[in-house]
Amino acid sequence: MFAKEKTVMEENRVRLICTRTVVSTKPVEQGRVYRFSVFDHVMEPNHIRLVYYYQSSRTRELGEITKKLRESLAYTLNCYPVVTGRLVKETDGTEENRWKVKSNDAGVRMIEARATGTVEEWRRSVTREEELKLVHWEDMYHLPYYWSTFYVQVTEFESGGLAIGLSCTHLLADPVCAMMFIRTWADLTLTRNMMTPPLFHSLPPRRFSNHKLSNNQLLSHYIRSCSLTAPPPNITEDRMVTITLLFPDPMVQSGENEPGLTAFEILSGLFCVCVSRAKGKRNELMDMSLCLDVRKLLRLDQSYFGNCMVYHKVHYSKPVKAIDRLLLLSYVVQEIHNVTKGLDYHAVMDLVEWLGSNNKNPISNGSDLVCTNLENMGNPRPIMFEEDLMLSHLSCYVEGPVAGGGQVIVLPSPSGEGPMSRVVMISLPQREMVKVLEDELLQSFSPIVLMETTKQINQ
Repeated sequence: MFAKEKTVMEENRVRLICTRTVVSTKPVEQGRVYRFSVFDHVMEPNHIRLVYYYQSSRTRELGEITKKLRESLAYTLNCYPVVTGRLVKETDGTEENRWKVKSNDAGVRMIEARATGTVEEWRRSVTREEELKLVHWEDMYHLPYYWSTFYVQVTEFESGGLAIGLSCTHLLADPVCAMMFIRTWADLTLTRNMMTPPLFHSLPPRRFSNHKLSNNQLLSHYIRSCSLTAPPPNITEDRMVTITLLFPDPMVQSGENEPGLTAFEILSGLFCVCVSRAKGKRNELMDMSLCLDVRKLLRLDQSYFGNCMVYHKVHYSKPVKAIDRLLLLSYVVQEIHNVTKGLDYHAVMDLVEWLGSNNKNPISNGSDLVCTNLENMGNPRPIMFEEDLMLSHLSCYVEGPVAGGGQVIVLPSPSGEGPMSRVVMISLPQREMVKVLEDELLQSFSPIVLMETTKQINQ
């Protein structure tokens, strides 16, 4: 099942033990081809990293849980033949220079590691750079047929706790898919039953052929963004830092000026105002794009495997010169609400058809602040690999041209925190992050720091 082990190496608090190749327990259909959708192709230069932190209520021998997870991963891969295959180029002339996956059961890379201390001690002092050492990633090299599109890393903390990292190319999956993969793996580890099997199929064709193309702001954003050949010159070269905040339910509800607003809309508006000020736009708003899941709009099941999130520019309907920042917040939240509620089936299908017939380039969000909505990824069933392993934190990174000039990722909060409570990961240039954290408007929402990042911000 496993490839040759690599030598042990030491990197600060994380010690890499070995790299293995894990394959499925059942043979795959050799030579089967999986072709990508138009949403997949535009995400090619980007990749995703997830880190799940678990506290343990009992003591285990080091290596015991890693072995069990390695074995259950092999069973999980039986359901994901597209993950264990390898990338090859189309050669039939219909999709020149486009990637596809050839099923060959080459498996996924699994990295086994150890870290000093406990998982909670790690979380209190970790930096962005250190956290990314818990989720291995390798860019594609000159022999793509041997390159693994998915990497899994299991890091056992010597004094208690566990971190599970997953990284993958955005060409194959969006964050929703990546999180569903982890849930499937956890279900099979704990119960040997898969609650939500993945679905592999093409995007649906348009149901109504008589639709006429109208003023489609979603499509307009992609037409502009897919034409960007290089990052805009105004993106700072300052070091990016990340902080994770928990926003309590009562404070998020206090920002709900009218019924029907979601926590994502309120918190995206909050960070748009605060980051705009940090960038020197005292009474103005910066450019912002929203990353939204459109599975429901396309009548797709949540377990659809493939990219199904779109980027939508927020267009301000009138010039913004508000002096009162609460009025400014109310205005931008309403504009965000107009985007999320105005996005419909035809707008998405117009984009699908345009991407299929006109575009060959990946999307770039330039210097926009990008706000990603993953608030609905909460589930009544916790993601549990073992009865005594309790999920204490999740980190999510999307890296590449779609990341823009800063990122806000809105995630579900831990159970029991209230219906409007959310966890928010913010990635910004260091100088801007300092200003955002000191912003009085942000502080009025009483955020709680979940990941201690003082060390990385003050360096």
